[in-house]
Amino acid sequence: MLSDILRLQSAFDEAELRADTEALNALLADDFRSIGEQGYVLDKAQWVGKFAEFGYTSLESSEVEASFYGHAAIVRCVQRSRSAWRGQEMALTVRVSQTWVELPEGWRLAGIQFSSLGGA
Repeated sequence: MLSDILRLQSAFDEAELRADTEALNALLADDFRSIGEQGYVLDKAQWVGKFAEFGYTSLESSEVEASFYGHAAIVRCVQRSRSAWRGQEMALTVRVSQTWVELPEGWRLAGIQFSSLGGA
């Protein structure tokens, strides 16, 4: 089970890096919510839609760990990224918490939350 969740977390990172909205739609639960580092909340459509104005140039996750709770799993990691939003380049280091849930159609990402690591 651990290898499945780690594979899905990696597939999510890859879909994000490549702006693969089809893969993201398949990986995200219908009621997915993202809480950004400044507290903004995005639903599934907003998350997938962000790629109209946003793109990663690099995205790496490290310190990845997973815990299981029946039909749910929490994945925690540190993410370093370079991206551009509306032409403005950004470099971020954040701690990420992902909530994966096992649904009849398989594991889906139900929630993700980011916390800035500042000078990391």
